[in-house]
Amino acid sequence: MQVNGMILALLTTTTAPVIRAFTTTSSQVKRLQQLVVVSSPRTSSSFLSPSAGGFATSTTAGRGNHRVAHRKRQQEKRLLLRDHSRACQSSSEGGGGDDGEEKTTMSPTPPTPFDDGRSPYEITTPIYYVNDRPHVGHAYTSLACDVIARYMRHSGREVYFVSGTDEHGQKVETSARDAGYDDPQDFCDDVSRTFRDLLTLLNISNDRFVRTTDAHHKAAVRHLWQTLTTNGAIYLGSYEGWYSVRDECYYNESELVDGKAPTGAQVSWVKKEDSYFFRLSDYRDKLLHYYHENPDFIAPESRKNEVVAFVKGGLRDLSISRTTFNWGVPVPGDDDHVMYVWIDALANYISALGYPENMNVQGSNYDKFWPASLHIVGKDILRFHAVYWPAFLMAADLPLPRRIFAHGWWTKDGEKISKSLGNVIDPVTLVAKYGVDPTRFFLMSEVIFGNDGDFSDERMIYKVNANLSNELGNLCQRIMTLVYKNCGGSTPTEIGEMTEDDITILKSASTLRSRTGEAISTQSIDKYVQHMISMVWDANKYIDVQAPWVLRKTDTDRMNTVLYVLMEVMRHVAILYQPLMPTSSNVILDQLGVPANERDFVHLNNDNDDGLGEYKIKLGRTIMKPMAVFPRFEVPVVGETVNA
Repeated sequence: MQVNGMILALLTTTTAPVIRAFTTTSSQVKRLQQLVVVSSPRTSSSFLSPSAGGFATSTTAGRGNHRVAHRKRQQEKRLLLRDHSRACQSSSEGGGGDDGEEKTTMSPTPPTPFDDGRSPYEITTPIYYVNDRPHVGHAYTSLACDVIARYMRHSGREVYFVSGTDEHGQKVETSARDAGYDDPQDFCDDVSRTFRDLLTLLNISNDRFVRTTDAHHKAAVRHLWQTLTTNGAIYLGSYEGWYSVRDECYYNESELVDGKAPTGAQVSWVKKEDSYFFRLSDYRDKLLHYYHENPDFIAPESRKNEVVAFVKGGLRDLSISRTTFNWGVPVPGDDDHVMYVWIDALANYISALGYPENMNVQGSNYDKFWPASLHIVGKDILRFHAVYWPAFLMAADLPLPRRIFAHGWWTKDGEKISKSLGNVIDPVTLVAKYGVDPTRFFLMSEVIFGNDGDFSDERMIYKVNANLSNELGNLCQRIMTLVYKNCGGSTPTEIGEMTEDDITILKSASTLRSRTGEAISTQSIDKYVQHMISMVWDANKYIDVQAPWVLRKTDTDRMNTVLYVLMEVMRHVAILYQPLMPTSSNVILDQLGVPANERDFVHLNNDNDDGLGEYKIKLGRTIMKPMAVFPRFEVPVVGETVNA
């Protein structure tokens, strides 16, 4: 096998100077170089999907033949990239090539079939509807995206994290009127601010906050509409049927459950009215083909199966305009119609990147970050993202996002959350009661990400006390107090020879990055947290067995070694906990004396002969006086409630 062919990490629209070393045969190198040339948007007018299917050339003449040819190239490219991802995964696990080949370089994050582990990474929340104030579901989605975005940044990847508010539609117009606003825009301004304030409160690190009432976004939506019209995907007809204002969704008669939408929302019959339609029925087979060729496009698997079943059941053309209200983006050339809220809302994922003006601008955000790496959404809006959005993009000759992940819902004390039951969970109250990082920790660790979860104050208090106050916080304070008191206010000045127990726990800490990276790369956020919890458990076992408080009287050299090992384990733990608990983790790192510029994941390398790495805890470094990191909460007595 020939080696060391340097292949561009992203073979579609990106021009970011990120190169990936793949172990490849010379024929694979040559073929991929050919694919880069024929597929580059800077050498043709085409915009490519990241995988096979969903490709369409932006020209009209000879479109069918070009689609077939490009789909073949896209399919071949996808398979080659998948092979390279697997090869790099093997490399990151320590495997080398045959016949003395060089070992490939490690990706910043583990590669997957849907992500190469190196390319610029756009991650998005859905944009939140401003008919009411934010609740725990909005906090949950935002936190999940934030943990992944922070993990990717600390891994060395360029990230663009987008959130925002969806401010058009009949529901917003009605909510504004009911709240006493004469102008829906004033209502949107006030409610959108509460969402931005929530992101700030939760320490969310989004790079962009989109509002669908922004002038640029509205211009981008009009351009998308005109593109769909030019491509023959939109026509004028008439519509009548069932519509849910709450869901902003049309439903077939067969989908109704006891006269309501599948979500439980009320539906009303829309009398026959003129409407523009999107030719969604044309995309049934194309979508099914795309799902088949890209099996990781929708996750979890159970949600993908639901989407596939829905599409297999047949698709009707989609009404995408209304004439019975005015609060929306007017249809180009027909001011009597406003656009269906979902075609408006979904376009935020590309308008945020400078669509359409930056589509062909090398180095622009659109060039670097589209197609998006990951859309995270609630399961109730998966249909819009996994059916309508891909169909819109196919019709507009635009690439599809690489992955859509749908998470579950929260209940409270076993009951569905609703205003009528008075059990809505206010994330602002949660933070006021428990703090930012404990709230982040609980919401991201309590349930398998993708499943439904149940909230109770008792469960949150138990988990935060157990995993944070008792295990992590107490461990940190024990270590640093022993170091501070017994080593003269600094790290040990010298250490002895490592024992087997020392080497074992240091090796476990050194592999924590790869284990957590595998979890984050597949959106298994709960597994990431469990790896962290397990590492802290191991460190607590180690300190109890080694008993440095006893060694202080019998063997100070051994005590110094044990304390040093514990500090080094805590350095790994604190650095890797930053995506989940950024403030608390940095408090721990401050106490350990880790410099502020040595807290990214690259500083966890262990290339030195001693297995500790270049950025290991420095001997004899002055440390600060230890302080508690996590508070302990009292469990409410029977009959007492905690308002959250």
